[in-house]
Amino acid sequence: MTGMVILVGFLLGMLRNCSLINFQRGLGSGAVMVTGFIGVPVHELSHGIAALLFGHRITAIKLLQKPDANGVMGYVEHSYNQSSIYQQVGNFFIGIAPIFGGIACMIALMHVIIPQTYSNFINILMGNIHLETINKSTVTGMLYSYIGLVKSIFSAENFQNPYFYIFLFISICISSHISLSLADIKGASIGLTAIFFILLILNIFGLSKYIQEINLIKYNMVITSFLVIAVIFSMITFLVSLFFAALKS
Repeated sequence: MTGMVILVGFLLGMLRNCSLINFQRGLGSGAVMVTGFIGVPVHELSHGIAALLFGHRITAIKLLQKPDANGVMGYVEHSYNQSSIYQQVGNFFIGIAPIFGGIACMIALMHVIIPQTYSNFINILMGNIHLETINKSTVTGMLYSYIGLVKSIFSAENFQNPYFYIFLFISICISSHISLSLADIKGASIGLTAIFFILLILNIFGLSKYIQEINLIKYNMVITSFLVIAVIFSMITFLVSLFFAALKS
C-alpha cells in the first residue's frame, strides 16, 4: 500500500503539471497564483500538522509565495531526532500528508455544500471497509461505486445549487497543488525505509501473524478510498483545465 501511495503521488504530479500548463495557456501566467492562493496553504499546512503529530520541530514555514526559480510556492522545514524510530517513520507520513490533507478538506466541503454526495461517499467507504476479501468481483464493484460517485458530484441537483460552484472552485485549487514534490517524495522515502525495516523485523521474529488480515484489508480500503478521491478530483481539474486551454486556442 505504501508503494501505491507513492505511485499515486507521481500520477497526481503528472496531472497537476498538465493542469497548470493548461490553466496558464488559457488564463495567463497568473493562473498558478489563483489556484495556489488556496491550494498551497492547504498543502503546506498538511505537512506542518503531520510534522507536529510525529514530534518533529518546525524550523521554518512559508504557506504561500510567488513561484521561485524552481517553481516552489511554499515550504515547511523541520528537524527531528534521528535516533527516534517514531520520528523517522513520521517522515513518510509527513511527505505524503498533502494528499490526505487535501482530500480531507474536500470531503469536509462536500459534507457542508453537497451533503447528498457526501452521504454517497460515506456509504461507499463503509461498504469497502466491511469487505473481507479482495477479488475481481469486489474490485469491479468498487469501480462502479466510484463511477456512481462522480455522477453524484455532477448531478442536476448540484448544478442547480449555486454553492456547488464554490465547492468546485476550491476543490480545483486544492487538487492543483495536492501532488507531491520531489522534496516530499525524498522525505517520504526516508520514512519508507524505516517502515520497511520494521516490517522486516516483524517477519523475521514471526510477529506479523498477530496483525489480523481483516484489519489490514480495512486499512487498505480506507487508504484506497482517499487515493481514488484524489485521482478523481485531479482528473476533474485536468478536464476543466483542458476546457480553458481550448477556449484560448
